[in-house]
Amino acid sequence: MNIVDRFINYTRINTTTSRENGAAGIMPSSPGQMELAQLLAKELEALGMEEIVLRDTAILTATLPSNVDYPTQTVSFFAHLDTSMEQTNDTNAQVVHYEGGDITLNSALDIVMKQSEFPELKGYQGQDIIVTDGTSLLGADDKAAIAAIMHALQVLQANPEIKHGPVKVAFVPDEEQGLRGAKAFDVDSFGADFGYTLDCCGIGEFVHENWNAGDAVINFIGQSAHPMSAKGKLKNSLLMAHKFIAMLPGGEAPEYTEGCEGYYWVKELAGNSAKTVLKMDIRDFTKQGYASRMAFLQQLADNCEALWGEGSVQINLSDRYENVANSLEGEASFPIDIAKEAYARNNIEMKAIPMRGGYDGAVLSQKGLPCPNIFTGAHNFHSIYEYLPTPSLEAASAVVVDVIRITAERAAR
Repeated sequence: MNIVDRFINYTRINTTTSRENGAAGIMPSSPGQMELAQLLAKELEALGMEEIVLRDTAILTATLPSNVDYPTQTVSFFAHLDTSMEQTNDTNAQVVHYEGGDITLNSALDIVMKQSEFPELKGYQGQDIIVTDGTSLLGADDKAAIAAIMHALQVLQANPEIKHGPVKVAFVPDEEQGLRGAKAFDVDSFGADFGYTLDCCGIGEFVHENWNAGDAVINFIGQSAHPMSAKGKLKNSLLMAHKFIAMLPGGEAPEYTEGCEGYYWVKELAGNSAKTVLKMDIRDFTKQGYASRMAFLQQLADNCEALWGEGSVQINLSDRYENVANSLEGEASFPIDIAKEAYARNNIEMKAIPMRGGYDGAVLSQKGLPCPNIFTGAHNFHSIYEYLPTPSLEAASAVVVDVIRITAERAAR
């Protein structure tokens, strides 16, 4: 099976994640994710993989045994089964040969992808591009990754002269809901030394840096009173929350920041005069910056409590995930070096980008499995204008093959 047919076949299975089921603790949150995992398990068996395990959570793992007679590190690759919930319709993928200009996705509904809105299209003129029909997501996030990994295994099976050590693959559910599959993943029993996710980004992009991420939940406890006799008695928790928010550093919010600039994100505020709950996200690329932000919030809460009275401000700070870069420092940076060489062998210029978000590799790295991210080649994730140039998809798979090859070569040296 060629890689394009493989990808389109995967898109025919609707794996839209379900926020409702996820909130109820159900994993996978949608039945299509298990259906796709079952299909992949059969394909892995046909490709000669061993130790194939499909759990009732839809976490699927498998191992390709080494074909060399010397010890090597075990490399692994991850992709997620679910697609985002912005659109829930079935995917009707189509391949167009792009000659420039706009692309009509759906003439009946007059849905057009305009080059003026997506100028990066110009770089793919003369290439085949997989697009939607304008009524759904394409699902390249993350089925392009699944196709790239599976095709790489197919290449290795068809070319036994390619030397490789043990290779492990894993497909996990519900990444689109707070990285739930990665959080449930058992890194210790998996037995890999390092890994790569394939998730996001145009050809050549590479992620080995993302947020240190935390959450803050702050309860403001007031005192309700009837307005006719409120003087000296009413303590309005809503106003307390607003004053707290006003004391956050100006300009350090998502809408004012870019690149490696961190922020405080006021995400949710709910309550009444008696009690108000504020929920915030805290993000910073550096360990020191993240620690300073969390310490600032704690100090601000303590100061406000001293001002408004004991028990008036209750703050709970928690860590969500760490920056992948924390796991790739010093001698542990070799997964980056291997990827650089694999990109170079495929004449791809590596463009390292800081990811202003989380991905499965952040959780896996924090669990002890260093895991940067390789491109899939797709663009416009979570949008009906999502598209995937087929040469980029092929290049992602070729990089996977060369990462595996280079890992064995390094061990031989």
